[in-house]
Amino acid sequence: MTQGTAVIIGAGRGLSASLARKLAERGHPVVLGARNVAKLDDLVAETGAQAVAVDGSDAPSMDALFAGIDGRIDVAIYNPSARARAPVADLDPEEVRRALEVTAFGSFLLGRAAAGRMLAQDPVDGARGTILFTGASAGVKGFAQSAPFAMGKFAQRGLAQSMARELHPQGVHVAWVNIDGGISNVARAERTDDGTDNMLDPDAIADAYLGLIDQHRSAWSNEIALRPWVERF
Repeated sequence: MTQGTAVIIGAGRGLSASLARKLAERGHPVVLGARNVAKLDDLVAETGAQAVAVDGSDAPSMDALFAGIDGRIDVAIYNPSARARAPVADLDPEEVRRALEVTAFGSFLLGRAAAGRMLAQDPVDGARGTILFTGASAGVKGFAQSAPFAMGKFAQRGLAQSMARELHPQGVHVAWVNIDGGISNVARAERTDDGTDNMLDPDAIADAYLGLIDQHRSAWSNEIALRPWVERF
């Protein structure tokens, strides 16, 4: 069976790259959306993906990306987030506004565009597509001096819950993934696993996303949490 397109917004060299590789291996045409597409040249060459310049927090930009995709869309994933770290009394209102635009409003724009396309396509095995939002523990508990990130992630989580209740009965699977820990990144010294699997492996996270995509509609998850085995609850 021909696989539909998988859209990944906020593409880069970490989790998004792992997702792109695994989705391409399964036969999905992959569309990578990012502000700076030049950084995706190697990943495009490796996966055969299409890279599209997009501002995830801009409605016309998001709508244009989806309008440019022909055929069926099976998967849409929103990864971007933004922070403004400071004591709440010292936060710059414009930096906070921008953080919310990227994390929360951008999630809505992806959800809106993807839902519009998926609802218009015929179901396959009872499902019209899957929409996934990359969350964080900040969407469950707000941390000190990180109010904008908590605001954005709580909003994103609420969006996903609302969309799931609305769209699941119409055949569109929606889930929010709580990435409750640091993601290993060999390009950053502070994000390097110490050899004990103390950080989340991006390939392992991607496998969990594929598990969500493959779930039977009789047992759809609308929220999961992923954390390293050494994390204290």
